[in-house]
Amino acid sequence: MPSGIVKWFNNAKGFGFILSDENSEDIFAHYSAIEMDGFRTLKAGQSVVFDLQQGEKGLHAANIRAADEVSGRSITPTSAAHNEDAEAMAYADEHEHV
Repeated sequence: MPSGIVKWFNNAKGFGFILSDENSEDIFAHYSAIEMDGFRTLKAGQSVVFDLQQGEKGLHAANIRAADEVSGRSITPTSAAHNEDAEAMAYADEHEHV
């Protein structure tokens, strides 16, 4: 099962990205794919495991869950937040339906 670290997640927009441990690729994460009770959210730097699905625009994480063991690897939330808006805008532009 693939694992990774949450790069950033925007609660207001309901999506973010996970940095894959396997190939350092950014994996799209939507709130609907998070497996947890209550408010579904992820935090930058959080270790997660997930299944992969191929979407029209690339890989998507499915069945996202917090990892049982923290690998000790994380990214700094402030540096991730710096890129959040630019990545969110680029992703939204690519996925707009005409």
